[in-house]
Amino acid sequence: MRVPLSWLREYVDLPATETGRDVQAKLISAGLEVETVEQLGADLKGPLVVGQVLTIEELEGFKKPIRFCTVDVGTANGTGEPQEIVCGARNFAVGDKVVVVLPGAVLPGNFAIAARKTYGKTSHGMICSGDELGMGDDGSGGIIVLPPEIEVGTDAIELLQLVDEVLDIAVTPDRGYCLSLRGIAREAAIAYGLPLRDPALLDVPAPNAFGYPVQVGDPAGCDRFTARTVTGLDPEARSPIWLRRRLQKAGMRPISLAVDITNYVMLELGQPLHAYDRSRVQGAIGVRRAEQGEKLTTLDGVKRTLDAEDLVITDDRGPIGLAGVMGGANTEIDDTEGTTTEVVVEAAHFDAISIARTARRHKLASEASKRFERGVDPQAASAAAQRTVDLLVLLAGGTADAGVTEAIAPFAPHTITIPANHPDKVAGVDYGRETVVRRLQQVGCDVYGQDELIVTVPSWRPDLTDPNDLAEEVIRLEGYENLPSTLPKPPAGLGLTGRQRLHRRIGRALAGAGYVEALNYPFIGEHVFDQFGLAADDPKRKVVKLVNPLSDEEPALRTTLLPGLLGALRRNDGRGSHDLALFETGLVFHPQRELRVAGRLPVDRRPTDEEIASLTAALPFQPRHAAVVLAGAREQAGWWGKGRPADWADAVEAARILAREAGTELLVRSGQYGPWHPGRCAELAVLVDGTEKVIGYAGELHPGVLKTLGLAPRTCAMELDLDALEEASAGLPKGPKISTFPVATQDVALVVSREIPHADVEAALREGAGELLESIRLFDVYESEQLGEDKKSLAYALRFRATDRTLTVDEASAARDAAVALAAERTGAVLRGA
Repeated sequence: MRVPLSWLREYVDLPATETGRDVQAKLISAGLEVETVEQLGADLKGPLVVGQVLTIEELEGFKKPIRFCTVDVGTANGTGEPQEIVCGARNFAVGDKVVVVLPGAVLPGNFAIAARKTYGKTSHGMICSGDELGMGDDGSGGIIVLPPEIEVGTDAIELLQLVDEVLDIAVTPDRGYCLSLRGIAREAAIAYGLPLRDPALLDVPAPNAFGYPVQVGDPAGCDRFTARTVTGLDPEARSPIWLRRRLQKAGMRPISLAVDITNYVMLELGQPLHAYDRSRVQGAIGVRRAEQGEKLTTLDGVKRTLDAEDLVITDDRGPIGLAGVMGGANTEIDDTEGTTTEVVVEAAHFDAISIARTARRHKLASEASKRFERGVDPQAASAAAQRTVDLLVLLAGGTADAGVTEAIAPFAPHTITIPANHPDKVAGVDYGRETVVRRLQQVGCDVYGQDELIVTVPSWRPDLTDPNDLAEEVIRLEGYENLPSTLPKPPAGLGLTGRQRLHRRIGRALAGAGYVEALNYPFIGEHVFDQFGLAADDPKRKVVKLVNPLSDEEPALRTTLLPGLLGALRRNDGRGSHDLALFETGLVFHPQRELRVAGRLPVDRRPTDEEIASLTAALPFQPRHAAVVLAGAREQAGWWGKGRPADWADAVEAARILAREAGTELLVRSGQYGPWHPGRCAELAVLVDGTEKVIGYAGELHPGVLKTLGLAPRTCAMELDLDALEEASAGLPKGPKISTFPVATQDVALVVSREIPHADVEAALREGAGELLESIRLFDVYESEQLGEDKKSLAYALRFRATDRTLTVDEASAARDAAVALAAERTGAVLRGA
């Protein structure tokens, strides 16, 4: 919201010495986000005057049209003689009043003006456009042509209000009332302790039966609709300079008088309005939900297909506007034709959620929808309509029709009961009842009671719904900077939880292994499950959907980390980084079997264990996962060697790294799931209370998935459940016992069936070897016709060591033979060559 300081002063008598920076500081202290203060005309220096074009000579022989003009500037040039000026613009004629900058002046951008010879003539100044004066877009795109009644020689700096300060305020969603000069003025008046001249306090005639007919078919979507009619408008009337300049300073482009007035009143009171050309409206104006598939061409020229949830404005032909968002082209006031003499003014109040969803559904954000979805004062509709009618009568010579239409759904003021000392408990400051009542009255509340206050919330503050909201108003107006800073006193000796320590160890371990952490938004679209090839009944398809998502394309919370990581991988690959190894640890979200409503926790005391448990039970199940993705080279080529690409084994090794950090034995075996290649996918499992539990998968992704997602060939990934890994953990990993005695190494080569997993063979060898076994490593896999078509040879290096003696050859051989015997019993393994 852009707020010109000169406009703000109309409603609050700010001290004359107060600058925009001073007002900015006050509003920031009151809790508003004033981002910048723009100094308009700070580097502008006159003389800048109104002139009248006397003659125009067309200069020939140049690549573009050039005109040599003489302009009467009165006595501003010191001589009274016509000023000779060269100009290339074409949108003015002899007799027009224009803005002339004379030699010695400085325009915005430190552009000094001096007499200079150009196109064979000497130009003594410039005829100015709006852009050259820093006025912004006025819609003309050329020289400023002023109304004929303005006198020659008038100071154009004052006439065009070129010097001003504009506060640029970022209005948060809960402060919709601040999207108006009325709302900002109220905050400024409170901050300075000055009275407010409320522009909404107007004499409004009572509704009667003579107004334009209106039929509201959906009172829940539109609880108030005011219609006023103005006739006898001068179709040639144009917006005066002061109106156009205020719109420009507020960031809006002047269009036509009727539209400019509705925009002006919207900025002034915060109530969006719409003006219809009465001659183009057929029958009564209605408000209803659209029929599925109905068509409407909006003012931006786009033909839109409506949804059954869209709220529309209609006449006898059908939809003529998208309620609260944008009007329709078929009832537009067309300024180019200059034929509109009768206008119907609409000032309505629409449901905020409905308008927000419609604007998002059609990707059509407007100034009106921005206000409605944040909350508009329903009681301001009648005043806004009256203000619009008054300006149309004043500026366009119209006559206000006696008919006044108001369709109002029954409503009751919102009241809140609050203990008088509630803000004190929230803030930890002793404000006292008198201060609490005074501050609540300043924001517009009616307050009754002593120890227990009954507060009636003003209509322009729909964000005030409970006692904590009222407490926040008291605290912010008393000043956040006045709150005492008190450090919490947590009990000593707790430190990080086991889950937190594991999370940090895993991050350090993966970073040490060459992975780069990539943090992604926890939002996904359900189409990703189809891209991953997940079964229709896969648990990952059951998602928690957001009521108000940031993006309609990603309305759900993630059940897997891979979509975000693979998206980051694709973006980096597309920008030239082809050798990538990324990881992420974060929460995934699964809906609870029973949907519960979360209670609101107190803020004046510590919640009880039961209250916390009740809140937790209403939240989605949120396990912590870890995932990695790899593409390109895992080891770079160079003078030291060829390097190698990342493959499925690297993804499996990443899972082993996590298991080692958790102090858990990871079971790795062949698997098949979702986006992974069916022949290059490892299933990851752990033992929990003696039962195997699958916690994730690792390997190379399916070629079809890679093609669908636009990823590099042979991309690999791993994802597992960290909480399940921690559950299987024996606690913090213990350092190995270092033996001073030598190691005894025994190699065995076992021939097994090709379908037997290496993990099963290794598990049998490890168990059979007993406590003397220090480590086991598979160093060769061999297949040949000599072994048989369905056979393979697995070669293992077994390391034996005792902590208290040097092992003999017989002891090491006996341990090896015991390991081979158990492997033969469980897997049918046979010593190769035996």
